[in-house]
Amino acid sequence: MRKPVMAGNWKMYKTAAETTSFFEKFLPLVRDCSHCEIVICPVFVNLPAAVEAARGSNVRIGAQDLFWETEGAYTGEVSGPMIAAAGGSHVIVGHSERRQYFGETDESVLKKTRAALNAGLTPIVCVGETLEQRESGRTAGVLAAQFDKGIGPLSPEEFGRILIAYEPVWAIGTGRTASPEIAAEAHRVLREQARARFGEEAAENLRILYGGSVKPENVKGLMAQPQIDGALVGGACLKPESFASIVNF
Repeated sequence: MRKPVMAGNWKMYKTAAETTSFFEKFLPLVRDCSHCEIVICPVFVNLPAAVEAARGSNVRIGAQDLFWETEGAYTGEVSGPMIAAAGGSHVIVGHSERRQYFGETDESVLKKTRAALNAGLTPIVCVGETLEQRESGRTAGVLAAQFDKGIGPLSPEEFGRILIAYEPVWAIGTGRTASPEIAAEAHRVLREQARARFGEEAAENLRILYGGSVKPENVKGLMAQPQIDGALVGGACLKPESFASIVNF
């Protein structure tokens, strides 16, 4: 059985003090949780506060992005080794907001994924289609292309260390959620891509998270789908009680 991963993407919210306060309320609510892995991804400047607050708990800390070089004259960027040195264990790669606002491509996603793996981090590699692409019936083709260019060139060993997050762009921050059946079908497409490229065992071991307006009200229906192995949560992870309710689905 694939162990679910419930990950929270804080995006550009919370100060260091707010980070500490969140964990004070959140950790007691998930202390006995053993059915899934829990990951929270704050902004870079709050990584140390989050790592310290989560120390000794069952919650892991990740970053929301990274650069593909380990060091150099890249003003404003943060490398995988820096995230690892700060105590991070995971990193989100290729989130649709990074693609939309900052020019991320499948090619840069591949480079960042490899950089994360080289630093010992677990990348959460995001893929997903826009509303226009879904309405024109191109969802499967878009997911296949994103997999082919951003994930497919990984070695089998590298592939075995990643997580994938299916995030339909039309459902992120909009309040619209893919139905459990729609989400499961997209996950099936991605698992078929994995099977064709890396084989049956790799495809069955691959954990694919769903992201896109996940809330306490809909998480049970999503997680009832065998193809869905967890969630990458946005707005609903900013409040301790809300995210704990999702984790304890």
